[in-house]
Amino acid sequence: MCRHLAWLGAPRTLAALTLDPPFGLLRQSWAPRRMRYGTVNADGFGVGWYAPGLRPQPARYRRAVPMWTDASYASFAGAVSSGCVLAAVRSATVGMPVEETATAPFTHDTLLMSHNGRVHAAAARDELRARPGAPEPESRCDSAAVAALLWERASRLPLPTAVADVVRTLGGLTEPDGTPARLNLLVTDGTQIVATTWRDTLSYRETPAGVLVTSEPDDDESGWVDVPDQHLLVADTRKVTLSSLIS
Repeated sequence: MCRHLAWLGAPRTLAALTLDPPFGLLRQSWAPRRMRYGTVNADGFGVGWYAPGLRPQPARYRRAVPMWTDASYASFAGAVSSGCVLAAVRSATVGMPVEETATAPFTHDTLLMSHNGRVHAAAARDELRARPGAPEPESRCDSAAVAALLWERASRLPLPTAVADVVRTLGGLTEPDGTPARLNLLVTDGTQIVATTWRDTLSYRETPAGVLVTSEPDDDESGWVDVPDQHLLVADTRKVTLSSLIS
């Protein structure tokens, strides 16, 4: 159900983050190693990045095609660098649309968000309708409703609190067939990374150049830390903090 990553630190090219690693997002689009639900991520991909000094809002490139088929992305990914990047490859939930507007990263103001998982879309939209003034989701997919809920929370709460609140609110929902919600969120505002584990995998690695948070390690080198389930991760260029979402 999707793979995603976020980088915060010294500028790196999009290719260095998504295409070049031996087990990076490009390979995860067709051969993920730790994905618990589904086998490939061929229903789209997207990348968002920040360009400080040019604009406060992030730039974004999304396609509703497999990453490995997009020669245009491969042609410019090595020429674009940023100190904060969020990227994702998508495996669409059955019944959800395969379209650009359903593909992460979702964006609002200075925020980027990706959702790795699944949640009862109708129930998430009901929760959204109960929040006057919340923005309309840009797609009918479940992840777009999650994003709109986050935008509403983040407009009045610190980002880590907003992310945790959304996951706690939706985490107890189940599909009509009894499938529980899976809510691994990855969010950034360009200065910090906030992520959750809720029934799927997440790892991170700190280096002198910065911190990389990803659904699964993109190489077999040392230094990777697996995040326990039902935890909130908050990272900036100084430290990574983990806290339980259920305590």
